[in-house]
Amino acid sequence: MKPYKKPLYDVKKIYTIKDILENSKKEFPDSTAFLTKVAGQYMPITFNQYYDDCMALGTALVNMGLKDKRIAVIGESRYEWVLTYMTVVCGAGVIVPLDREMPADEIAPLIELAELEAIVYSPKSAAIAEASEIKHKFNMETDIPALIKEGRELIEKGDTSFMDIKPDPDVLSILLFTSGTTTSSKAVMLSQKNIVSNVMGMCQMVYVDENDTLLSVLPLHHTYECTCGFLAPVYRGCTVAFCEGLRHISKNLQECHATIMLCVPLLAENMYKRIWQSAKKKGKEADLKKGIKLSNFLLKLHIDVRKKLFSDVHESLGGKLTRVVSGAAAIDPEIAKGLRDLGIVLIQGYGLTECSPICTVNRFNQYKDDAAGLPMPGVKVSIDSPSEDGVGEIVVSGDNVMLGYYKNEPATRAVLENGVFKTGDLGFLDDDGFLHITGRQKNVIVTKNGKNIFPEELETYLSRSPLVSECMVYGIDTEDNDMIIAVQVLPDMTELEKLLGKQPESSEIQSLIEEEVEKVNHNMQHFKRISRVIIRRDEFAKTTTKKIKRHVELSKGDALSQ
Repeated sequence: MKPYKKPLYDVKKIYTIKDILENSKKEFPDSTAFLTKVAGQYMPITFNQYYDDCMALGTALVNMGLKDKRIAVIGESRYEWVLTYMTVVCGAGVIVPLDREMPADEIAPLIELAELEAIVYSPKSAAIAEASEIKHKFNMETDIPALIKEGRELIEKGDTSFMDIKPDPDVLSILLFTSGTTTSSKAVMLSQKNIVSNVMGMCQMVYVDENDTLLSVLPLHHTYECTCGFLAPVYRGCTVAFCEGLRHISKNLQECHATIMLCVPLLAENMYKRIWQSAKKKGKEADLKKGIKLSNFLLKLHIDVRKKLFSDVHESLGGKLTRVVSGAAAIDPEIAKGLRDLGIVLIQGYGLTECSPICTVNRFNQYKDDAAGLPMPGVKVSIDSPSEDGVGEIVVSGDNVMLGYYKNEPATRAVLENGVFKTGDLGFLDDDGFLHITGRQKNVIVTKNGKNIFPEELETYLSRSPLVSECMVYGIDTEDNDMIIAVQVLPDMTELEKLLGKQPESSEIQSLIEEEVEKVNHNMQHFKRISRVIIRRDEFAKTTTKKIKRHVELSKGDALSQ
């Protein structure tokens, strides 16, 4: 069986991340590599300038004795971030991207574990950098320009020490910390071979080229955005525009006219909700529904009028956005279909930091909305010890699989054996080769009679309610040696106020949310039904890719059982 119904896209063979930089300079020298904000305006940086800046910065760092040293980068998505990352992996040492939103007391032990020699930081992350005992500290806005100037002067004098470095594709080049949704963070060791195999595979599955502009919304320290929203676009000559923040997505889309964007489910869901809220506010909700019916009928006749029919929607997103890739967690299939009905094709993939990160991905011309996609070229995905219905642990092998966890042999042995990585996720492969995720192994609720309940399934259905902003399902052991299914819900207070026409009282909130839970229960087998509903007032603790940190929430103990 051939899983790819459409041919894979041709890609140029690369062996190191430095090949990405050198090839992009050669093939797209005067094209715009990045759009970065200067005095409120997007300003272009060409591939030529990017290459020259990397060579200059790298020469200066090597001249300081930082070759082969651990160098961290921390800060918001900006040109200096991608400049630092590329420079370090092209020969200066090992890059260690850090999460700028992580509290100082949590980031300190990570800095110590990484054995950093230097850190490059933005002014917004100055407190974390300055509080550390790292020897070399470089401010992106003051020190990096000075280092580039110094490096250029060295190159002009004939210094080719950095430019002559040929990175080893098989050794540690990137040290990444996992997001820690189920446990504490671990340091993942990745090689350049890991990363470039993933870049090539992704570009074989999903097409972008020099005519595309990608709006970089997600934090670059996360390997999903770094591999797919930075390195892959540079590899293919695509322009990357840096978003100024989540509140500025709409404005930045208008300014850069992005054609493609990476996101997480929460962002896609919010985008979809805002489209319908806007239509309702303008009194055009009925017209939008009629337009979708007409458009879907015409699509059956191979007539696509979505861009024209839903021009208001497209203009609100910059006028050119037609493709969205969602990752980091499963997305509600109804959201994907709803956006596609409007002419914005959303696909989702599946991956982990330990896999550089993509394992499977849907394609814009071959997809299933309820699936995590097809295995990437060169990546083998299989199911270990499947149950009668085919569900088992997802295991992955290929050039994308990590070297191991840094200074954590027990954790490495627990998940990695002969190059095969045990993901800890549960799922199955359908007859067409698509992977379907059913949940995290650590999240599965096992009832006293041995039934398995996947909380993600219940959360997906409950999140479809406009009254529910966020939710988390879990099991509670009872005193009589039984188990009940509980859910914590953060209500959408705006929707509740609209429904009631006033600010709701606590009893009204409880009653309305319980009604929404009962709607979900009605379609569930008896053992899956939620029997306890807890209303919360504050948001869940989340990673920077907006995944709930279950281990943090569940560690609160008695507070969950009240």
